[in-house]
Amino acid sequence: MTPRKRRALALAAGLGLLAAAAALVLNALQSNLVFFFTPTQVAAHEAPGSGSFRVGGLVQEGSLKREADGLSLRFVVTDTVHSVPVVYRGLLPDLFREGKGVVAAGKLGADGVFQASEVLAKHDENYMPPEAADAIKRATAGARADDGASGSGAAQRTGAGSESAAGTRPGALRADSR
Repeated sequence: MTPRKRRALALAAGLGLLAAAAALVLNALQSNLVFFFTPTQVAAHEAPGSGSFRVGGLVQEGSLKREADGLSLRFVVTDTVHSVPVVYRGLLPDLFREGKGVVAAGKLGADGVFQASEVLAKHDENYMPPEAADAIKRATAGARADDGASGSGAAQRTGAGSESAAGTRPGALRADSR
């Protein structure tokens, strides 16, 4: 075998090994990805029907029900517009409370009940997962915009509800953007 053929063979083998390593890394990353969805997105069927994902929002007041076995419980996660019933078996975080922020990881059952394998609660008085906080802001802003579009009440007269997620009315200049 000539040195030129040997070099070409070594280069091809090296590229093959690099491609195999990249494929293994990408496969590992793909299998460990867990996406976040809001109850509104779950209701709109944007969440995967099979496979794991996270749902986040607030624990609806009065929805926490403990089962007789002491470990299983049911609660409802809401973003103030839509709600998702959740079933969880295990110990809850100490800071888990009704009306507080929560993120549950698991799968959506065929009956529409989210089967949580993990529940995460906020860890101090001012913290909520950024995804959950943004989702709640978008959901309440969307609900206000719907109220304003239907011509109801003060939301239309005062211009409330037309704010975007950035906190300014669409088309308005922010003071710091000049």
